[in-house]
Amino acid sequence: KWVGENMVYPEIARENGIQGRVTLQFTIEADGSLTNIKVIRGVDPSLDKEAVRVVSTSPKWTPGKQRDKAVRVVYNFPVYFQLRN
Repeated sequence: KWVGENMVYPEIARENGIQGRVTLQFTIEADGSLTNIKVIRGVDPSLDKEAVRVVSTSPKWTPGKQRDKAVRVVYNFPVYFQLRN
């Protein structure tokens, strides 16, 4: 929800009618911070860059749990860019 509310559609992509799903992969550390953010499946460089920016500035995430202990988890996360008229 936070990602959707804080995403800024890149002007160049808007003008060219570019939309689609950018798939990111990152590690949620035991403290909830994100590391190793990378694009696994991109759409356009401007959309890919915005997806990485918005996820990297997000507040701490909930880490994975294993036997009631916080652990790091590799997570795939889709970011959808859709133009609305």
